[in-house]
Amino acid sequence: MIVGLCSDVGKIRNVNQDSFYRCELKEFPLFVVADGMGGHKAGEIASQTVIETVKEMINTHKEQLMENTLDITKFIKDTLSISNNKVYEKSNSIEEYKGMGTTVTMAFINNYTLYIGHIGDSRAYLLRESNLIQLTQDHSLVAELVRNGSITEKEAINHPQKNIITRALGTDNEIEIDISSIEIQDEDIILLCSDGLTNMVSDELIKEIILKSDDIQNKCNSLIDTANEFGGLDNITAILIEVGKEKR
Repeated sequence: MIVGLCSDVGKIRNVNQDSFYRCELKEFPLFVVADGMGGHKAGEIASQTVIETVKEMINTHKEQLMENTLDITKFIKDTLSISNNKVYEKSNSIEEYKGMGTTVTMAFINNYTLYIGHIGDSRAYLLRESNLIQLTQDHSLVAELVRNGSITEKEAINHPQKNIITRALGTDNEIEIDISSIEIQDEDIILLCSDGLTNMVSDELIKEIILKSDDIQNKCNSLIDTANEFGGLDNITAILIEVGKEKR
């Protein structure tokens, strides 16, 4: 597989509270995007805490992975649960971190199966041929209003409560994690991103940008540039993973 990664503070924010991670171990193809929330760098602390925990869990379970005995679904659930406990503890013990939290979208690829752990409104997509499919469900007030038919997709775009998240990591001592899996194939492209991209750039344009360039990093950079051209109202992070190709 080949991978492109990029993150940008955007045009409005002073601090990039997004964090992202790619495991460099070939045997551990794990990717994470986390979008922190909270004032005075608290969101940055929350999202970085997730990444630190992911690294610790990889080291703990490295031997299981090498021996092909790792339960990937359990690994994802345990990693996000432990991350939640750490963020929640920091939030309750340090006054300036009070109320902080983070979204998380985690992807693990194993034998042409994509495993996803998700909480919040960061997203995972699959681009297969010319079809872009959103693999995650946003945990936000507006998304719930769309799902129950209270508002339309068009009305959701500029809804005044668009930024209200209904589920995030670290805001409670109990956490509900969405875990799913899907079979993937060569030439599939997986996108993980924060809402700084999807709130600025439509799914249709995201698809066009990804299809336009042959270079995976150029695709990634173009997504960030376009979000900034359209206002860059939030931090923007994107990871692109093309399945079945080696880095040229």
